[in-house]
Amino acid sequence: MKVKPTEEDTADDVRTDGGQMFDDAESTDVGAVQEYKEVLYEGLVAPAKIAWSDWRTKTGIIILGAFVLIAILSDLHQNGYTILNDFLGIVGSPWELTKPSSAFGCDANGNNCVAGYERSRQPFENWQTPLGTDPEGRDIFAGIVWATPRMLRMVLAGGVFSIAVATIVGTVAGYKGGVVNTVLMTLTDVAMSIPGLPLVIVIVAILDPTNPYLIGVVVTINVWAGLARTIQAQVLSLREQSYVEASRTMGIGTPSIIQKDILPNLMPYIMVNFVYSARRVIYDTVGLYFLGFLSYSTIANWGVMMNWAYANQGALAPSGPRYLIIVPMAPIVLLSFGLILLSQGTDRLFNPRVRTRHEGDTVEDHEMDDDDSVQPAMA
Repeated sequence: MKVKPTEEDTADDVRTDGGQMFDDAESTDVGAVQEYKEVLYEGLVAPAKIAWSDWRTKTGIIILGAFVLIAILSDLHQNGYTILNDFLGIVGSPWELTKPSSAFGCDANGNNCVAGYERSRQPFENWQTPLGTDPEGRDIFAGIVWATPRMLRMVLAGGVFSIAVATIVGTVAGYKGGVVNTVLMTLTDVAMSIPGLPLVIVIVAILDPTNPYLIGVVVTINVWAGLARTIQAQVLSLREQSYVEASRTMGIGTPSIIQKDILPNLMPYIMVNFVYSARRVIYDTVGLYFLGFLSYSTIANWGVMMNWAYANQGALAPSGPRYLIIVPMAPIVLLSFGLILLSQGTDRLFNPRVRTRHEGDTVEDHEMDDDDSVQPAMA
């Protein structure tokens, strides 16, 4: 005899089945690999795609990448690894990198004399020296390449130093306020009141630095002050925003708030000023070497080449070899141009609207790819 199940029995079965159903369901956990992929995409892949989509950033990266590659190869050559010359020998290039030496140049004891190239070759006259030679037989192109590693080290040291100090001082002063703000801004005003170039000349005369990193820091010794004052003003307004107040209400620490809520809004301005500081290092070091305030033993800077051209070869005389001054100016202009383009393009990297739109386009592209892959199967 069959007993018809009651409503309570049916409800119990449903509850039992439902519990089994949810118990048997597989849980989806985000593993460490997936988190690593997301961090890698958000931190590297997505910014690279955004940067490469802007012609300014693309051109700036290409120009600066070329300088970095030249600096690496030149630095390796100066340390005994002639990778550049080995490659040029394979492709049959008539030019090779050598230490720029004057014709019949010798050391202090009159030994290790090295014969230079033919004197006063014009640019593009002989491809063994594509940019010509000076009246002492030095290869101008080799001199430009030889000085590139030191120049980039000075630019990097000066830019990072000025931006780091300005960001730390301005952000902490603006966010903390009170006595901290008063003390830090007083130090900033003192640094701003001291004329930059005379201060640099005095420090150079006292220290006589030869290390490129130290020279970069000395040149930007008080460049950070103006940026710190501007960042402090920006942070004063940002700390009153609703999302910063929400972070403080949730008990998030000051370092985390500064890192996640304050600095992202300052990054476009910081990048622009990094380029300003880098260009300041380029111009000031070239000027100091040209005027003879910085000592050197070999081609230490493009300003050294201009100094030789002006002081020893009469390049600015009415009938002088003008190319000796003009050619070393070309990498100065090109490097500055690359930095400017990079700073203009990197604004897109830190613009939330651009990044959100880029992420939306990426999602739509994935959905279109999925639709395209499904349509043939449906057909």
